Amino acid sequence: MKAKKFFITLIALAAAAALLVSPALAADKPIKWKCQVFWGAAELSYKTFVDFCERVKVLTNGRLEIAPYPAGAIVPTFECLDALQNNVVQCMHMWPGYFSGKEPGLAAISDLIAGYTHPWQKDAWMYYLGGWDMLNEMYKPYGAYTVGWMFWGVESLVATKPIRRMEDFKGLKMRVPQGMTAMLMQKLGASVVVLPGGEVYSALDKGVIDGSDWATPSMNQRMGFFQVAKYFNYPGFHSMPVGDFTVNIKEWNKLPDDIKQILKTACREWCWDSVERIAIDDVRAIAEMKDKGVTALTWSDEDLARVRQVVVEVWDEFGQKSPMAKKVIDSQKDWLRKLGLIK
Repeated sequence: MKAKKFFITLIALAAAAALLVSPALAADKPIKWKCQVFWGAAELSYKTFVDFCERVKVLTNGRLEIAPYPAGAIVPTFECLDALQNNVVQCMHMWPGYFSGKEPGLAAISDLIAGYTHPWQKDAWMYYLGGWDMLNEMYKPYGAYTVGWMFWGVESLVATKPIRRMEDFKGLKMRVPQGMTAMLMQKLGASVVVLPGGEVYSALDKGVIDGSDWATPSMNQRMGFFQVAKYFNYPGFHSMPVGDFTVNIKEWNKLPDDIKQILKTACREWCWDSVERIAIDDVRAIAEMKDKGVTALTWSDEDLARVRQVVVEVWDEFGQKSPMAKKVIDSQKDWLRKLGLIK
């Protein structure tokens, strides 16, 4: 009998020790979040986000589970901030500029067109020169808090005609999003055509448009654009967007401090995991496209400097849309001057 009690005691102690070394076992239930993103499920950028969610689960020892959903799976993309505010989703991975109708500064922080040449420049501004605080200032009225962000690189225009310098835009019909990119194209003499992404291939094929703003070379390849558009600019110059990871503030405040820090750290890893994996995929895509007769056009430093002189006018015009837009743009202009990218 004494031996039996002894073994029962040992088993109880072992179980208690297991709970101490395994917080996941000790926790009542894992925290579960739904997260809608703006990528389609086939994109590499969606897969890097899925990997991020899986890492968070491991790093938190199962205490936080983020379930990713591709674009439109829960709500239309442009309604995602409202869904976050109402806790329909607990977090989102979006391009903040989608919500610039609420605050124009969200577009200015999402993509200062033709400004940056590498993600590290924008990342440094976000972390250390006020960008993060400004983004959260704009999101605050909607109960949203940005934890981190990622980049997919400098985007590349695709075209059916060669665009070697800014004068070559004159007379072209360009599919670009409304906002600063459309303003720049109009200043350069192009006419702007507004189309959803799913209609770009057909419009290029039929001559409805001569070129399109979309994404990086590998993303454009997956869309099939190079079957009908045999030119693209690389490295790109016109656009380097940021995609955020933003959480409902009430859900964020419920988290233990260690999970908050894990999320912030995991976001930094996700950012550069995305940048590097997409860059590698771009190298692959460019080699394949060159073999099929597609031409990459690289702008000279002089031509890049000339287009930046024009784009500063666009930034300043857009900055008049709201006090926050001006604040965001002026701060980035100061940083770009220090980098020597504008005068």
